[in-house]
Amino acid sequence: MWVSVAQTNGAGAGVPRWQHRREPSEQPPMYVAVFTYVGFGIVILFGYFRDFLRAVGLEKCHLAQEREEQKDFIPLYQDFENFYTRNLYMRVRDNWNRPICSLPGPEFDLMERVSDDYNWTFRLTGKTVHNVINMGSYNYLGFAENNADSLKTVAENMRQYGVGVCSTRQEIGTLSIHEELEQHVADFLGVESSLTFGMGFATNSMNIPALVSKGCLILSDELNHTSLILGARLSGATIQVFKHNNMQSLEKLLREAVCSGQPRTHRPWKKILIMVEGIYSMEGSVVRLPEIVALKKKYKAYLYLDEAHSIGAVGSSGRGVAELLGVNPADVDVMMGTFTKSFGAAGGYVAGKKELVDYLRSRSHSAVYATAMAPPVAEQIIRAMKCITGKDGSTEGIRRIRQLAENTRYFRARLKELGFIIYGGDDSPVIPILLYMPGKVVAFSREMLKRKVGVVVVGFPATPITEARARFCMSAAHTRAMLDQVLHHLNEVGDTLCLKFSRQKRSPRPDRSAETDFKVDS
Repeated sequence: MWVSVAQTNGAGAGVPRWQHRREPSEQPPMYVAVFTYVGFGIVILFGYFRDFLRAVGLEKCHLAQEREEQKDFIPLYQDFENFYTRNLYMRVRDNWNRPICSLPGPEFDLMERVSDDYNWTFRLTGKTVHNVINMGSYNYLGFAENNADSLKTVAENMRQYGVGVCSTRQEIGTLSIHEELEQHVADFLGVESSLTFGMGFATNSMNIPALVSKGCLILSDELNHTSLILGARLSGATIQVFKHNNMQSLEKLLREAVCSGQPRTHRPWKKILIMVEGIYSMEGSVVRLPEIVALKKKYKAYLYLDEAHSIGAVGSSGRGVAELLGVNPADVDVMMGTFTKSFGAAGGYVAGKKELVDYLRSRSHSAVYATAMAPPVAEQIIRAMKCITGKDGSTEGIRRIRQLAENTRYFRARLKELGFIIYGGDDSPVIPILLYMPGKVVAFSREMLKRKVGVVVVGFPATPITEARARFCMSAAHTRAMLDQVLHHLNEVGDTLCLKFSRQKRSPRPDRSAETDFKVDS
């Protein structure tokens, strides 16, 4: 989508809209970083003290340890990893792996659990916490639903095909519904062909080794998902990391790769593959795709785009960051995405030119050895895709896309007004709130749950040590009333725990919840 600058600042015309979406980079006050390090230091000191108590037999250690008769063996467990788990993670383990007992829609029911031994074990109380607002699931378009009318085709498909295929795609596991799904995916993305897989993580980790190998170079964004990192390591290719969304850093590596070639021999690289994500799951930032495509063409490299969090969630018709930023899908060599988020299902896909897909059909470990996607799952994806594209004869799909965009803009704007530091672009439905200090991360999660708001909190080592956060995921299924209720509780908890670190000038408006004309650009 293109928009004249006159619509934004009154001068010029014909500038790509993505150039006006600058992502915030506000830094907290210095004391926040100082207290964050102090907090970790205190916890680590107490950890060593408790390890001393365990060593002298004054405290019991519940975690796995090396057996006495194998003390001379190479250690099976890494000492620091164990130290972190038993002394830091165990103290706050109640904030993760909470069991739910309902559909993970805009609200869910939570099974209450307690611990009698400081989070080493849990027991269920038999009680249920009802109607917890779900701000953590990747249910972007609200297709994680149990409406009988909507799921009618899925139920019929399960009666016809059963639940499992019990074979790989290369043997007798390819059904007509798999071929139909792959045609839908290719048409939806605007490419020649596609190949689907039963697991999203394996779509990256098992396909990248089929595309590059020893003698190839992978240029990977420093914040890429673990599945991309694992696939790169398994490939045997040389890996170089560039700074997140930093085009100067990427171009420097590209220039050196082209000019110097491989180490020692200085032979040209067989392939240079740039790996990026559409929306980064921990940052909420949107890839600078037009600039990356320009660099890719300039230095004759290949581009691998992971759209796990962006396909279906952004773009005027849900076709991801390529549509959002006005990039031709043909300029992306390998388009990858998952069905686990916007489509309310499971699995992933790789799409692009027919030659690429045909090559992966016989070379990818996921295609050759993994069990084919379950037929009901494939039907759920087809159902969601038909709804998004309007092929079901309704406008429900486009309504959900617009509702998600509206919810995202509204929630982001209100968080800024409340004084929180958030990351990510204006269009990203992934919204991290920076909490920084380890003690406040734990307190935030527990306080929000007391108010019946389910949140995901993330800290070191999943994030930099000074950038612990809570990650909110928007959904088209969230109503304005739900978002206002969450914002009300966030305002209370933010004041109680002193989490409003933003030093930007706040809006004088006390409340925007009554507004009815907060619309997304069409």
